[in-house]
Order: sequence, then structure tokens, then C-alpha cells
Amino acid sequence: MEKVHLLSLGCPKNLADSELMLGALTGAGFEVTLAPEDAEVLVVNTCSFIEAAKKESLDAILEAAEVKKRGAGKRLVVAGCLAQRYGAELSELLPEVDVFVGTGNFLELPELLRRTERPEARPVPYAGAAHLLPSAGMTRVRTGDFFTSYLKISEGCNHKCAFCIIPAIRGRHESRPVADVICEARKLARSGVRELNLIAQDLTAYGRDLTPRASLAALLRELDRIEGLRWIRMLYCYPNFVTDELLDAVAELPSVVKYIDMPLQHADDAMLRAMKRERSSGALRQLLERIRKRVPGVALRTSFIVGFPGETDEAFERLVDFVREQQFERVGVFTYSREENTAAYGLAGQVPERVKRERRAALMQAQAEISLRKNRGLVGREVEVLVEGTVAGRVARLRGRNAAQAPEIDGAVLFKGEAEPGEFVKVRITQALTYDLRGEMVAAADIAQEKVASHA
Repeated sequence: MEKVHLLSLGCPKNLADSELMLGALTGAGFEVTLAPEDAEVLVVNTCSFIEAAKKESLDAILEAAEVKKRGAGKRLVVAGCLAQRYGAELSELLPEVDVFVGTGNFLELPELLRRTERPEARPVPYAGAAHLLPSAGMTRVRTGDFFTSYLKISEGCNHKCAFCIIPAIRGRHESRPVADVICEARKLARSGVRELNLIAQDLTAYGRDLTPRASLAALLRELDRIEGLRWIRMLYCYPNFVTDELLDAVAELPSVVKYIDMPLQHADDAMLRAMKRERSSGALRQLLERIRKRVPGVALRTSFIVGFPGETDEAFERLVDFVREQQFERVGVFTYSREENTAAYGLAGQVPERVKRERRAALMQAQAEISLRKNRGLVGREVEVLVEGTVAGRVARLRGRNAAQAPEIDGAVLFKGEAEPGEFVKVRITQALTYDLRGEMVAAADIAQEKVASHA
């Protein structure tokens, strides 16, 4: 039995692919190991969304190649977006790679590895735009904490944002059937998952391509009925498709956390048009007002791109003013990455890297002040927290998240108390930091009783 080590880079959607990849490999008789030195097969599932991600992926491939050199008979696999986008070029540049698999054929990896036993049959890199739509019948080896999971409900994207390469890599939007999504969600709940994080390139497009037509709101109502799921979270909602039906579902359903991740990318009208985001700043303000009115207490996460071609000092200041005006709970800021084969690649007015970095720092500082102020408003309040485990080096202090903190991208709640990972507890907040909160455990939350009561 050969051992395989897989390194997953990039977003949670890539992680979901990695878990299916591991499922295919274990189904074919491979054994998973966390130690690359112990593995006969090294897999790097790559990202190529922006320049920094490409560099991280290439560094990881080269590091894996060094590990391969130190052991006879080891094989190296490059998978995912980078292989899909640059497979032919990488095949020439990296002869030490034995197999390339893209975003549409990674379940073929066991067979492709068998073919590497004949050097003359080195697989040709995958090409074009493609994705593999998950299904509940596929074997998935989950990684990470047992109590939380990502669930990919669709693949691909139909939008034509000027800065984005994803449609050229993964193709057009395709939804999973409702029954299939529900089937996998039930399996996850039975395995101990308490927090379900819905992911896709565009969550809010879910169901529009199905027959009969479905919607994200209708899916949420089905998921809310699944016993054992305490938190259901949406990650990446496209602004144009945030309907009243969806907002009502978020407001009404007990298991759906009042948290909406909705990247807006900018707030200057000229920049929004250049980015092909299809919305004006006025329309965004109306949308945000509608969301807050229909979902009282909602936590809003968004992200912005600074340094897009043609962004003037005035346009950037309008963005900063917008962030200060709207007082988002969470904000991520990215510097524009010039990607070939995107509509923005050839635009005039490219912004110097130094200016991009300065603008990112300035916008992050503005948001840091907002975040600290909002966190201070929680001091003295009791919040429900999902326990993740102990703080490294601090056995007496636990780490967890409240409903307004998504895994990996938001802050944490650090608190004193005794509880096991995966439990829900009540914590009284005693101190606010810029992104994290500190507190003391008050009591354990009775998940089953509270959920039954909320549905009564």
C-alpha cells in the first residue's frame, strides 16, 4: 500500500476538491500520511487566482520536488488551478513532475499514477476550462476539525468580472441537484458536523440552471431541517442575486447564521464599471440598507480590490469613505493582480505596486478602527461560541468562534473554561481586541433542546 501526502493551497473550494482527490486515492488503495517524507506520492493542489497564489504554488511544487529527490521511487503530482491554467508550460519547465491533473479530471488520479509506471506514457496536462461537480456518492476524505465542514453546492461562474480568471479555468456555473446536496449534508451531520459552510464561486446563482428551477433560499430551508446542524453559513454571495426571498430565509431560519459574505470589490462608480461588476455605488448602498432592514443584527463581510487600473487617489478616497460610512463587521482587502487572459490585463493606467500596498494598508487601518469599535460593543455581553480547542501553549485557555466569525478568515474568541472541541458554550466577553475577543465561559449551550425549541 503506497502512502500519499497532499498539500492543499488556496480557497475552501480547492480544499473540497482535495478531499475528493483523497477519496479517490484511498478508494484505490492508497494510504494518507501527514508526513511528506513518508509518502511515495506527493500531491500539491494549487491555486492560480492571483500572482501571490501562483508564487506560493510554485514554491510548494519546488519544495515537494526536493522531497522527491531524497527518496527513491517517489512521484510528484501537480493538481488544481495552476495545472489547469498552465499545464503545458509547467510540463516543459518541471520535468520532475510525474502527473498533472486539472480542475476537471482529478478523480482520474489513481489511473494516471498507474500509467507513470511506464515513463513513455507520461500523462498530457489537462487543458481548457473545466470543473468536476461533486456528488454525495463520491468518496470524500475530510480534513481539519470534525465539527465543521465546507459543502460545495455548485461549480463554475457565469460572471465576467474584468479582473477574474476563474471562469476561464473552471467554466460556466453548474448547480448540484437539491436532493444530492441534502444527502451529503445529512451524511456530514451524522458524522458529527455542527457547522456547515456553503461554498461556490457564486452561491446566489444556485439552482437557476436546474429543472425544475431552485434557489439558494429554498435550499437553506431544506438544510435547516437537518437534525444536528447548529450553524449553516453562506460564503460568497454575488450582490445582484441577493433576493428578498434569500434575506427572509436568513432572518427566519434558526440554523442559518446571520452572516453574509458578499464581496463588493469597490465603491467608486467608474471603478465598478471598469471591473464589470454591474452595480453602482448608489445601488450598493440600497442593497446594504435592504439587507440590514430585512436581517436585523446581520454581520456583513465584504472584500475590496485596490490598485485596479485607472484607480485615482479620488476613487480610492471614495472607497475609504464608503467603508467608514457602511461600518462592515468584516473586510478583506486585496491588491489588484494583473492576470493574462482577463479583460483588465490590457487596460491603461496600471497602478504602481508601491501605491497598491499603501492603499491596502490605509484601507485596512480604517477597517481596523471599525472592527475594534464593534468588538468593544460586545464587552459585557454573552455570546454563543463553537469551541475549536485549546490555545497553543495555554492549556487553561480555549479558542472558539461566534456566529459572526467564519472559520479561517475572521477573528476568534479566546476564553477561560472547560469544554471539548465541537461543543457550543456561552461566553461572556470581557475584553475586545482589533479582531479577536476575550472572555470567560458561562455555561454550555444545549444544542438539541435549543434547536427543537426554535422549530416549535
